[in-house]
Amino acid sequence: MNSSSSTGDLTLSLRYLAVGENSAVVRPSIGGGDSASEEGVYETRSVTMRSVRSMETSLDREGFFLANQQTQVTDFFSETEIASIYEKELQSLLTDITGAKRVEIFDHTRRASSIDTQRQHGIREPAATIHNDYDDASGPRRLRDFFPQEAKALEKNRFAIINVWRSMAGPVSNFPLALCDASSVVDEDLVSVPRVSKDRVGTVQMTTFNPLHHWCYYPDMQMNEALLFKVYDSANDGRARFTPHTSFEDPRVKDATAAGRQSIESRCFVSVSYTHLTLPTKA
Repeated sequence: MNSSSSTGDLTLSLRYLAVGENSAVVRPSIGGGDSASEEGVYETRSVTMRSVRSMETSLDREGFFLANQQTQVTDFFSETEIASIYEKELQSLLTDITGAKRVEIFDHTRRASSIDTQRQHGIREPAATIHNDYDDASGPRRLRDFFPQEAKALEKNRFAIINVWRSMAGPVSNFPLALCDASSVVDEDLVSVPRVSKDRVGTVQMTTFNPLHHWCYYPDMQMNEALLFKVYDSANDGRARFTPHTSFEDPRVKDATAAGRQSIESRCFVSVSYTHLTLPTKA
């Protein structure tokens, strides 16, 4: 299927945590063809997924922002290129967009829709359940994990965790990233649940259904596009703090040979002034 046939709005089902569920546990996959496992009760709900390519968005209002940035990385599976090239590009991008005083990249997660690619590179599958990476406890905890000597001082000022999502291999024709407009989410929609991995136990936020949720995506994302979305903000003053997200299989993509998704998602600590009330909107 060509790219023009997988653009625009559509109606589809997304996987939510069931309302009232209080025993959920998330165990992420280790990659290489393994699959994530989840305990608890979940439900699928029909939503409208809107293309927002023509929409102006803000990290502080909707919780996400699409930036254009050419990358000099030629192989996103190369740890050398990630460390020597890509992380510098991310620091420059986030500083320019947020006015950050400091940017630190602390994690990269690669995902692919093809199980062959997952097995070849030992990477994960696209996430299939709506979630947000951090809550009020786990956001500051990650700061302390990576900066134990500085955390106390850093926590006295505003900081955010912003994820940067990018295609690693051409346009994303299927399993794109879907984002829930943070201004359509209320606190009661977010439920903190344990996230149990092989090396640590943390907490993530799962999401319960709300008919007011506004779901968004960017069709056919290219490698020169970087999608920023906020998964934690220490400021609690009405701006976006958490951005529920997931992936979805586009029911319009019928061609088995259509390019699948290969993506890299980088998690970044960003130290931002409290006086920076509105991060720049898309021009």
